[in-house]
Amino acid sequence: MVIPLMKQAADEPGTDEQAALRCGAVWADGAACAVEARRALQAFLAYVPCTGRRPVPAPLAIDAELVVSELVTNAIRHAPGACGMILQLSDDGLAITVWDTSAELPVVRKRDGQRFGGHGMHVVHTVSADVAVAPLGTGKQITAYLRTAPDVAPDVDTVAMTDTHPVA
Repeated sequence: MVIPLMKQAADEPGTDEQAALRCGAVWADGAACAVEARRALQAFLAYVPCTGRRPVPAPLAIDAELVVSELVTNAIRHAPGACGMILQLSDDGLAITVWDTSAELPVVRKRDGQRFGGHGMHVVHTVSADVAVAPLGTGKQITAYLRTAPDVAPDVDTVAMTDTHPVA
């Protein structure tokens, strides 16, 4: 079961910029589902124009669905207990954060067409401008940053691949 936490952040005093738009979902132990996570993302992105903002470009929305699918699927497969997702849209881009109860850091593996699975973090790094992993008291959170500006491409040099390169 998904528990939506949609709200728009209050404007910061003294700034003319729009405040970030936030949405979150939490799944109980064993209840997470990548399909529900993608639906939550789609609902969030559909809501964006209702706030007076420009719609999120289709290529960014497609990349965001891919990132959500990969991160939530990893949380389901590799972490016991509850997990959650926070989406935050600002003028700079979309931040997708997924947290879970496993302290084990994700591993980015070199692309291998002969291997079934194990490509998720490589995909996340490829479509994201930046990826950050932060340990939590009981688990970790992974945040992928996707930029809205079309002239900003992911920095491929930061995705130096080895067979077992921990993301940090």
